[in-house]
Amino acid sequence: MPHILQTGIFMLRKTYNTSWNKSCSGFAKMMWAVCVDVPGGPENLVLRSIPRPTPKDGEVLIKVHAAALNRADLLQRRGLYPPPAGESDIIGLEVAGTVDGLGQGLKGNWKPDDRVMALLAGGGYAEYVSVREELLMPAPDNLTFCQAAAIPEAWLTAFQLLVFIVHAGASGVGTAAVQLARLFGAVPVVTAGSREKLQLAEKLGAAAGYNYKEESFVQGVLDFTGGKGADVILDCIGGSNWEKNVSSLAVDGRWVLYGTMGGRAVEGDLLGKMLSKRGRLLCSLLRSRSLQYKADLVRAFADRALPCFSKQPATLRPVIDSTYKLEDIAEAHRHMEANRNMGKIVVTVTPQ
Repeated sequence: MPHILQTGIFMLRKTYNTSWNKSCSGFAKMMWAVCVDVPGGPENLVLRSIPRPTPKDGEVLIKVHAAALNRADLLQRRGLYPPPAGESDIIGLEVAGTVDGLGQGLKGNWKPDDRVMALLAGGGYAEYVSVREELLMPAPDNLTFCQAAAIPEAWLTAFQLLVFIVHAGASGVGTAAVQLARLFGAVPVVTAGSREKLQLAEKLGAAAGYNYKEESFVQGVLDFTGGKGADVILDCIGGSNWEKNVSSLAVDGRWVLYGTMGGRAVEGDLLGKMLSKRGRLLCSLLRSRSLQYKADLVRAFADRALPCFSKQPATLRPVIDSTYKLEDIAEAHRHMEANRNMGKIVVTVTPQ
């Protein structure tokens, strides 16, 4: 992002504040948001002033303090993963902040300035976002807004999937899946591309880890399980790993695909090999799920997992790789695309 743009935004915020129009009758309230005019690289992310959303019936307006990045954000920026019909075109699937406005017909006891975090179908890269109250959760008091923003999408994705293999064990979803597996009595085994990432996963509770760049995780998993194989594989890689996944899978095992970082094309006898093991291939995306599904998932997570973030000592914790300012969102995307992160990348929207 050009230096002049960053400087201009800073001066505008410093001198006028984006809420300048609160006292100006007849003008829409505005906010800063990251927009994509033309699909492409990180340089196509543009910070722009747009109208602030107004909460509809059953919605809560959040003043965003932090938003976390997900791989889906990179795909949407490139034009490969459009938002569901009727949802915001603004990128961003999870945020944390404070309640700033309340729509009609709310069933919860939300109040202005409540600390909250939310699962979104879009709209997170902005100063404000309006969200259905069913997708809202209280942010644990012992977590910063950056830590809270790292929970909704990544942890709910892992929570719905629950010996299993976790590919990309040091990613946002991977670090969540390892901890949730331990919490609910499963035995997580991970793959990652560096010793540092494996050490992080093992510190979080992984029973074993394999560097896919240096060794075959297939033999490692078979040795670890006494030749049985993994009962569940949580896979964000896809095409490039399919044969290794089937070879690692136990009879009657489940292969859960939630991403295709390694490509979508498959060559070879996938169906025959899966059939021989009576394996089940399940495809899981969270963003395109129904509101009712997401609401039920949020409720179950809030009841069963969320209290564990507040325990002393905490049994669950979000893992933060790095934080960026909203005006540096392009650099945050480059960092994720380079696959350097261990845990979540978070952008700060409102000064902490």
